[in-house]
This record gives sequence, C-alpha cells and structure tokens, in this order.
Amino acid sequence: MLAYRLLTEDDTSAFCHKVTEALDKGWSLHGSPTYAFDAKRGVMRCGQAVVKEVEGRYDPEQKLGQL
Repeated sequence: MLAYRLLTEDDTSAFCHKVTEALDKGWSLHGSPTYAFDAKRGVMRCGQAVVKEVEGRYDPEQKLGQL
C-alpha cells in the first residue's frame, strides 16, 4: 500500500524538522512544497506531501504518522 500524508506547519524551522523527521522514517517527498498566507492568523504556512510504501491494506483507523 502507498500511504500519503500532507505535512503542514507555520513557516519556521519546525516545518523543516517535521519534513526531515518524516524522511528519516522512510517517507519520500511527493510533489513540490506549497506556501500560503494564513490571513486569520497572519502567518505564512508551508505544506509538503510525502508518501511511503508499507505492508498491508488501507485502514482508516491507522495513524499515518506511526507508519
């Protein structure tokens, strides 16, 4: 099964750490990162899709961050 996650965070080093942690756990980048302004909070937000090939079948109860 190919698992998919969209990692998001404010535009700080926390975003880079989140993506780096996912890569360290075997996830791969999928597509280009995104960058948008959150007008309600007045901050820039980043996003990056990641994918990972895992054993088994899709289970909507499974926590993707634990794969």
